[in-house]
Amino acid sequence: MFRQVMRSTLAACLFAGFSVAHADEAAVQAAMEAFIGVAAVKSVAATPYAGLYEVVLDSGELIYTDAKVSFIIDGRIIDTSNRRDVTQARLNQLSAIDFSTLPLEHAIKQVRGDGKRLIASFEDPNCGYCKRLAQELATMSDVTLYTFLFPILSPDSDQKSRNIWCAQDRAAAWNDWILDGKTPAAASCDTAAVDANVALGRQMGIQGTPTIFLGDGRRIGGYVPAAQLEQMLSEVGR
Repeated sequence: MFRQVMRSTLAACLFAGFSVAHADEAAVQAAMEAFIGVAAVKSVAATPYAGLYEVVLDSGELIYTDAKVSFIIDGRIIDTSNRRDVTQARLNQLSAIDFSTLPLEHAIKQVRGDGKRLIASFEDPNCGYCKRLAQELATMSDVTLYTFLFPILSPDSDQKSRNIWCAQDRAAAWNDWILDGKTPAAASCDTAAVDANVALGRQMGIQGTPTIFLGDGRRIGGYVPAAQLEQMLSEVGR
């Protein structure tokens, strides 16, 4: 939404007339909404980076500005001291969920070791990065994996998901395909869970696979290696 508004208003407004007297969040919000032209700001917060303010829009986008809204940054902040993508970390925090609200009965469950560490993922069986993720997850122990079949790439993805869900051993069928490329056998059953997963994913704003959620609700968009997952899991519960 923000990028569309920017294109239509930038030439006319060019950041004029929206300076504020005080560097406070309410004033920044008022000036930002005056610039955009609609009440579209969800929150404003000061950051520790160069006097910038973080602005979260109702659309979920995250942008930055200064105290006077004299410029707007539509991009990422990278902390050079540790190479951390501050913007992505904040987006992950903003998109976190209550893990306990996930309908885990609609997921393929696998328990390894003591299973204390929780990972849920929304995956398309034909997603290349999901296959890479599966290779990483196969190396991890003491985890419980919940795989939500989320076929969004093609009709074949949908058929494979339904065949996997209807298999006598869903976990085995999923692993045979995602790890070894063994096409799931044709099967039929009640596949309402697959439809429910797609609806839920859309509701949650999931647009790509894999999308991962840790036990503390943090969202990870896309493939990550096992070492990074291990680090993130070590932070859960701190």
